[in-house]
Amino acid sequence: MSSLENIKTICVCGAGTMGSGIAQVAAQAGFKTIQFDVNEIMLQKSKAAIISSLQKLTQKQKITEEEVAAILERISFTNSFENCKADIIIEAIVEKKEIKVELFNKLTAINHAETIFASNTSSISISEIAEATTVATHVAGMHFFNPAQLMKLVEVVQAKHTSEAVIQTLVALAKQMGKTPVVCRDAPGFIVNHVARHYYLEATLLAEKGLAKIETIDAVMEATGFKMGPFKLMDLIGIDINYSVSNIVWDALGKPERLRPSALQKEKVERGELGRKTGKGFYNYTEVKEA
Repeated sequence: MSSLENIKTICVCGAGTMGSGIAQVAAQAGFKTIQFDVNEIMLQKSKAAIISSLQKLTQKQKITEEEVAAILERISFTNSFENCKADIIIEAIVEKKEIKVELFNKLTAINHAETIFASNTSSISISEIAEATTVATHVAGMHFFNPAQLMKLVEVVQAKHTSEAVIQTLVALAKQMGKTPVVCRDAPGFIVNHVARHYYLEATLLAEKGLAKIETIDAVMEATGFKMGPFKLMDLIGIDINYSVSNIVWDALGKPERLRPSALQKEKVERGELGRKTGKGFYNYTEVKEA
């Protein structure tokens, strides 16, 4: 049976912003961590991002230089599938079900029988991913929020066949990582992305109709207590990812008009203006990146 005591090594697949954050969190929590990506350049960027993030923590006197060295010692970076042997696999790759399934099936062949496969997907059905593998009872959702180093919430998603032991292990793991886990059943958008659709869609609708400027909408929402306005948040998450989630939730719920994906988001995606990661989204970040 799976239990936190048996978890020694965690493999994080995907070296983008989210994958890097999760890898850092895992290593900070004391686990031997493997960061995997097929792209060597992404691995180099991930390593640099983790080092930079840890250095900021030392500047704020939250951790020592010795602790940074120990954390980095626990992380290895690889572009080889053969090195992805761990007690828990957490995937944070592209939001396409077929690619996630292919990854899990490849890794099932080289991992032990009790390895847990957790998907960081924002909204793809965990049950559909699990049922396309040979280890459905060991597949669950472990949805972190960006930036994973800072955001406390983690949605632990129980699919149709996920064993209770796996869920308990992931809940315990999230707590060990200093997170606040919330268990939910597999459903379109889980909890947060289902509820949050209106935050993004109503905001984009106001902008599309010319009823308010993007900057004004963000400023108003932040003034009412939100830490970040909807457009700034979409830029941080990635407009392409946010738009993909909107489409998945919309399709899964039978395409209700109230959840129709934003034309404004679609336009941004088609232009390749995806937010902070491309230097431009609803806001321009070029000057910031050059500074």
